[in-house]
Amino acid sequence: MSALLTIGEFSRATHLSVKALRHYDDLGLLTPSDVDPMTGYRLYATAQVPAARLIRRFRELDMPLEDVRAVLDAPDVASRDAAILEHLQRMEGKLEQTQATIASLRALLDGRVSTLPVDYRHVDATAAYAVRETVDWNAAVDWLDGAFSDVYSQLERRQLTPDGPGGALYSPAFFEAHVGEVMAFVPVAEGPPERKGRVAPAEIPGALLAITVHHGSFDDMDQTYAALGTHVAERKLGADGPIREHYLVTDEDVDDPSEMQTEVCWPVHATPA
Repeated sequence: MSALLTIGEFSRATHLSVKALRHYDDLGLLTPSDVDPMTGYRLYATAQVPAARLIRRFRELDMPLEDVRAVLDAPDVASRDAAILEHLQRMEGKLEQTQATIASLRALLDGRVSTLPVDYRHVDATAAYAVRETVDWNAAVDWLDGAFSDVYSQLERRQLTPDGPGGALYSPAFFEAHVGEVMAFVPVAEGPPERKGRVAPAEIPGALLAITVHHGSFDDMDQTYAALGTHVAERKLGADGPIREHYLVTDEDVDDPSEMQTEVCWPVHATPA
């Protein structure tokens, strides 16, 4: 049999603060079972204790309130479990990123300096299908996924075969202001025809590039950029132009992110003597 608790009693029973309970009530996430018409005091049923405990556990796992609502309002067990699993997968991704950051920080504290083999290559101008937009730094990875999905879909519709790996050109503003123009492109053997949606024909300019290969996910790519940028600066070879990346092995090609390979290409005005 369910009994009624004052908000203070309910707070003590569930370890949710009174402030949090009022907030959840305002959001319609955990509505009191009754409200005293004379005093306006919130009254909670003991039957609501399990839901309150679930909310507290989910919030300890940093689950957004809208996701908590989706779990509580799930029409069946399968829908509920799917919502929980989706959040756990996001947490696992954050954990992997945290571990990569810790490893990078340890390397910095140990004084280890990354040195990578650097090659020099002149690339010719090439025709491509591309998506070119102003992109926010924090949205870049998701933006690239969507852009390449659109480009490869366009190639498939036109029955065209890529003439090399996909890549991206990053404007200086993208690094300096953390928002700037990015072009995701896939080279083709023949010039593409008209624009289709946000996918447009483009010519990727030729350039002389200092190139090194980053092995692994994007999480610690700053180490590769630091090594390549230092290499170019110490030899006074830097030139104007966008930095480009060529995605040789992507996360769609392998199950283990450590097996990904990305060419990082820095524009230079000459090769070293």
